[in-house]
Amino acid sequence: MIRIDHRDQVPEHLRGAVLALGNFDGFHLGHQAVVAEAVNWARAEGRPAIVATFDPHPVRHFAPHVPPFRLTTLDQRQELFAAAGADAMLVFHFDGDLASMSADSFVADLLCRHIGAGGVVTGEDFSFGARRGGNVQVLRDIGAQHGMAARAVGPVKVDEQTVSSSRIRVLLKAGDCEGAAALLTRPFAIRGEVIHGDKRGRTIGYPTANLDMGTYLRPRYGIYAVSGRVLATGEPLHGAANLGIRPTFDPPKELLEPFFFDFAGDLYGRAIEVELRHFLRPEAKFADLPTLVAQMEADCVKARALLG
Repeated sequence: MIRIDHRDQVPEHLRGAVLALGNFDGFHLGHQAVVAEAVNWARAEGRPAIVATFDPHPVRHFAPHVPPFRLTTLDQRQELFAAAGADAMLVFHFDGDLASMSADSFVADLLCRHIGAGGVVTGEDFSFGARRGGNVQVLRDIGAQHGMAARAVGPVKVDEQTVSSSRIRVLLKAGDCEGAAALLTRPFAIRGEVIHGDKRGRTIGYPTANLDMGTYLRPRYGIYAVSGRVLATGEPLHGAANLGIRPTFDPPKELLEPFFFDFAGDLYGRAIEVELRHFLRPEAKFADLPTLVAQMEADCVKARALLG
């Protein structure tokens, strides 16, 4: 599956594609419904299917002070889109030029002329263009003038509430891994390269594979039962992880620190993905190392049981 920047020329074989258009951060049940509609439409008409996403997220452009909130990286989204049946991922590089583009120009000049979309599918509440001047009706009206059709998919509801990235973020901030996973259709996962820490875990018998949280949302600080994999090999990983600032140690340093059971390899510099499966307890400050180690042992026993 190829990745295209919206500023580049779209390959000829992808012109006339049906485009699923949205942010798609998290790629939850609602997003999956939009992409499924686009893929099915494309297959029915013998067209390619493209999923378009925005990066950086528009919120990051307009409100750079907002704390990190991403649920997925571009690489994760690309894999998810491919698994959903898309032929390519189109990334709208959100900058000042795109932010100031009128809704009419976004449809006529960008979607129709430059990208050559034959059809577009969005959620019913999708808005775009300068000052959010565009909506589904603008897509239909302007697109029709240039031979591009548009469809909208209604919200998906679970427990009578609309599935949304905002709802998932609330669940993760509350430590509700299972609730978030039900809406995502998979556990929330952090991907990154293992970095060197202060190696305190190694000295107390619990070596950890440290990850910087980067632009990811910060779920509730605490101890989690986790699973994951080494990206290059697919080797599965299972363990317990601390997410937070390690209040027992000075100075505070925010990290995701998974300790993987029955693993003795070297992960430094390697890319891994860690899934938050179950929240075990909040972070706590311990009076001494023996008390901390005893609690870590209890955490690992509980994590093993939960992970089966």
